[in-house]
Amino acid sequence: MNTKTTLPISEARTKIFKIVNEIQKTGVYYTITEKGRPKAVIMSAEEFESWQETLEVQKMFPNLEKDIKQAQEDYKKGNYVTLEEILKQEGYVLADKGKRKYEVSNRPANKNKKKVR
Repeated sequence: MNTKTTLPISEARTKIFKIVNEIQKTGVYYTITEKGRPKAVIMSAEEFESWQETLEVQKMFPNLEKDIKQAQEDYKKGNYVTLEEILKQEGYVLADKGKRKYEVSNRPANKNKKKVR
């Protein structure tokens, strides 16, 4: 528990307006205690909705964390399919890249150069 944002319920009651203003900052919440034990947490409505959405996603994809770790390992090993390969497999025709390469010059353009008529 963060001692800066942990308050007894009696103190929270007197500082409720200050608390409500403070919790509007991202990641700020208050733990309210009764007889020294945590009883409730106060957070912004936006933060609460974000937590609810996160829990819904976790329910929909229970193996998400494991799948992400597996994907990261596969990527490090070079075990992945490129977008170009997927499009080709799905039958999309890709434009011929040709042999000509195009580059962007790093030299600044000379804007003071006089134009010849």
